Amino acid sequence: MARELRRRGLWVGLYAVAMAAVEAAVVVYLRALHPGPAPVSVLLDEIPNHLVAIEAGREAATLVMLLAVATLAGRTRWERFLYFSLAFGVWDIFYYFWLRVFIGWPPSLLTWDVLFLLPVPWLAPVLAPVIVSVGLVAGSWWLLARHRRLPGSAWALAGTAAALVLLSFILDYRLALARVEPTTFRWWLFGGGVGLGGIALWRAVRMGSVENGGAR
Repeated sequence: MARELRRRGLWVGLYAVAMAAVEAAVVVYLRALHPGPAPVSVLLDEIPNHLVAIEAGREAATLVMLLAVATLAGRTRWERFLYFSLAFGVWDIFYYFWLRVFIGWPPSLLTWDVLFLLPVPWLAPVLAPVIVSVGLVAGSWWLLARHRRLPGSAWALAGTAAALVLLSFILDYRLALARVEPTTFRWWLFGGGVGLGGIALWRAVRMGSVENGGAR
């Protein structure tokens, strides 16, 4: 079983790495067609509105592709959700890795970027989505490897964590619509969400420890 898990996880991860290279290549092409100081500025200042709409559609297609490979890899809804989280996290991390390799961007993890366009633009320093993605990869792989589920008490925490992180990304979306780059990020709100997510995972760890102790 462990061998099968590693095999599926490897293929899901390789798919996500390759998808990240494709996404990064698209940004490189956009910058070549619409020169600007950085990918965030390309989206905010250079690309015509009708191309921004196409870009949003491409992002939706990317999510469908990640969901499709996770659906093929998982045998249950829970496994599919975890494989999707794994794929999303690997894809996001390697998206920035490939951009750095291709064009030397971002110059810093504190560089601002437009993370997503649906349903409104998401804005944050690159470090923020990387932290989330590292957590997704580590948490989903841990839960998959140990065949664990989040206990009922942890779901409310996980949902609140996701909401806080999302809010930290989208509260300044009007700046993106006005094509103005923000200057401050709500790290306190983001940190609260990441902290609650860690507590939710810790509860899953504790629940597993209790179950294992009872089995003895």
